Amino acid sequence: MLARIRSDIQCILDRDPAARSTWEVVTCYPGLHAIWLHRPAHWCWTNGLKWPGRFISHVARWLTGIEIHPGAKIGERVFFDHAMGVVVGETAEIGDGCTIYQGVTLGGTSLYKGEKRHPTLGRNVVVSAGAKVLGGFVVGDGAKIGSNAVVIKPVPAGATAVGIPARIIPSKEGTSADVTTHEKKFEAYGITLEDDPLSQAMKGLIDNAAGQEHQIALLWQAIEKLSAARDAREAGDCVPDDAARKECFEAEKLNQLVGK
Repeated sequence: MLARIRSDIQCILDRDPAARSTWEVVTCYPGLHAIWLHRPAHWCWTNGLKWPGRFISHVARWLTGIEIHPGAKIGERVFFDHAMGVVVGETAEIGDGCTIYQGVTLGGTSLYKGEKRHPTLGRNVVVSAGAKVLGGFVVGDGAKIGSNAVVIKPVPAGATAVGIPARIIPSKEGTSADVTTHEKKFEAYGITLEDDPLSQAMKGLIDNAAGQEHQIALLWQAIEKLSAARDAREAGDCVPDDAARKECFEAEKLNQLVGK
């Protein structure tokens, strides 16, 4: 038990640069207090003492601002950072090494008792401020949930989910989508340097349309040259008057609008 307590404290010192000492972490971090109060509540819940478990979780909510149902399963080295307004549902499972920020909801979309209604977070998942993860699905190991994202479907391991509803930025080379170096490090708030996937799709369409217009302009220019050579021998121009002989597609302007 002492080893687990030391692990709880050390994970905060490792991930929060504002944490200056063990004493400060023990006395001033409500996320740590919520974890410690959840353990007796969970023990009561799993041993048939439902009301005491709920009462302990209720007191913990009042003291810390973090509501964790006593039936939820929480692994080791989990860090609730700031965490005011966090709600963790009854059938939620949080894997080892996860980091959860303020305003997060691990909620359910089903009203049927006894079902798996809440999400399961794998190891080392980061759920950023204000995110809502709703449903009984799995968020894979090392995944990141962007701030204010609304996740309603599974997230693959190492991927990043952003937007409403959340869109998936796939993992690269088996690492998290926001890792740009080979050095493995903790990324606060699940920040990704990649573009939003919808923005990437729009940029692809813009580039394709610009390329198509360029090819059409080249074709008309070639036809114009052939027509000029033909006119030297006989009258007539085979190029229509409304042919687009110059490119006018504003690809650069549209790319700026979508944030390229």
